[in-house]
Amino acid sequence: MKKDFYEILGISKSATPEEIKKAYRKKALEFHPDKNPGDAAAEENFKACAEAYEILSDASKKAKYDQYGHQAFDGGGGGGGHHMNMDDIFSQFGDIFGGGGFGGGFGGFGGNSGGQRRVKGSNLRIKVKLTLEEVANGVEKKVKVKRKIQAPGVKYKTCSTCNGQGQVLRVTNTILGRMQTAATCNVCGGSGQIIESKPANADGYGMIMEDETVSIKIPAGVVDGMQLKVSSKGNDAPGNGIPGDLIVAIEELEHEFLKREGENLHFDLYISFPEAALGVSKEIEAVNGKVRIKLEEGIQSGKILRLKGKGIPSLNSYGSGDLLVHVNVWTPKTLNKEQRVFFENSLKEENFIPHPEKGDKSFFDKVKDMFS
Repeated sequence: MKKDFYEILGISKSATPEEIKKAYRKKALEFHPDKNPGDAAAEENFKACAEAYEILSDASKKAKYDQYGHQAFDGGGGGGGHHMNMDDIFSQFGDIFGGGGFGGGFGGFGGNSGGQRRVKGSNLRIKVKLTLEEVANGVEKKVKVKRKIQAPGVKYKTCSTCNGQGQVLRVTNTILGRMQTAATCNVCGGSGQIIESKPANADGYGMIMEDETVSIKIPAGVVDGMQLKVSSKGNDAPGNGIPGDLIVAIEELEHEFLKREGENLHFDLYISFPEAALGVSKEIEAVNGKVRIKLEEGIQSGKILRLKGKGIPSLNSYGSGDLLVHVNVWTPKTLNKEQRVFFENSLKEENFIPHPEKGDKSFFDKVKDMFS
């Protein structure tokens, strides 16, 4: 036997419309599928509450029910004679959940009090070019964006096709019986509103193009090709819709001297024979200022000096990469007579003859170390 509608909602026959609404909201929140995932009993109770509310919230249906009970609706007259599905419940009673819902709205109908599905505007995409210094230190960029906004003075009204729900219910006959599905309203595009009046310069959706300067905070450590999102700076949506986002693609400009490899930087330092033999102090250009390094006398070509923390900051963790200085001893391409005599005399000098020690790594060893 079908349970009494007043008993389902936990109210008396003398309950006011406001009390009926309040009782239904309380019960619906208690048995809501989002709160009871996978609980079939809760889902059945949720549907029963909605069915009871459908009858008791309608004055004429309530009067019939009070007089004849469930038999007043046997045969499909609404309520007791049919079994409501979720789309039906959310589309009809979305406003009941108003401002106190789960995650801003039930059943995918957004967080607005009207229960409609809030349409989102389209995203915009731009490319921002950054120097290596900007990548390493982070930067705030101001860019001019052409975006669609609702024209001043545009007025919207509730779409009569979907009654402001943004969706229309379709019933089809299948071998399993009558199936009800929800589809986006093709008149209002899902916004639940259509234009009542608009300025002459607005398009068919009540939009105009406007230039806006958007400030984009770019964190240190981004990489070429990465995409950042600036919320709500895309195109507006009609009616009570929410704006799309601005998608920012990062393009990293090549540095004149420094080469990036992940969070590490590489710098080729060229020194002369005399500098290599005598030792020298050199100033290296790093991404956050110049760094002075001291090269010991007798330094070998191919030596790699690691400057800790002078690379690119890590985007997802603490610390920074390193700056790797590759020492290259420059061989002069031409010699004057005096220099030539000096080097010819030095050919058989003991200290000019290569004597690699076990501690001196070969080029192969250095490459192997870098990739291990």
